[in-house]
Amino acid sequence: MPTGWIVVIVIVVVITAILAVLYFVGKKMQKKQEEQQVLMEQNKQSVSMLIIDKKRMKLKDAGLPQSVYAQMPKRMNLAKFPVVKAKVGPQVVSLISDEKIFDSIPVKKEVKATVSGIYIMDVKGLHGKVQVAPPKKKGWYARTVDKLQEKAGAKPIK
Repeated sequence: MPTGWIVVIVIVVVITAILAVLYFVGKKMQKKQEEQQVLMEQNKQSVSMLIIDKKRMKLKDAGLPQSVYAQMPKRMNLAKFPVVKAKVGPQVVSLISDEKIFDSIPVKKEVKATVSGIYIMDVKGLHGKVQVAPPKKKGWYARTVDKLQEKAGAKPIK
């Protein structure tokens, strides 16, 4: 058998093994996330709070308890999280927000938030409506990726 075919067969086997590993790891992580979501839904509370500030920052700079920082995986130390500093009752606390609602959280306003531990799951305006920021304009690359995904059937057509 020629050397070229042996190289191609080895590459195909390696790629197949990598894809199989990624598939099973992804299923395991998805199952874990669903379990955590159920726990968060069980432990959620409604709290009124005054939002002081919000930023995306690293966990060690956020002012969260040391136990939160110790429980995070090492690969997440470099990631930036949506952190909200809020006054809940007499205390000023740092909370982690859900990425989906981070842009809709108003600064310097009182809101009614659904909180599970130190995680903000949902925000509703206490006095008036919460202003939703207009969506940012997409760049050339993002628009091209969206078009290609629509053509490939990975995304629903607008």
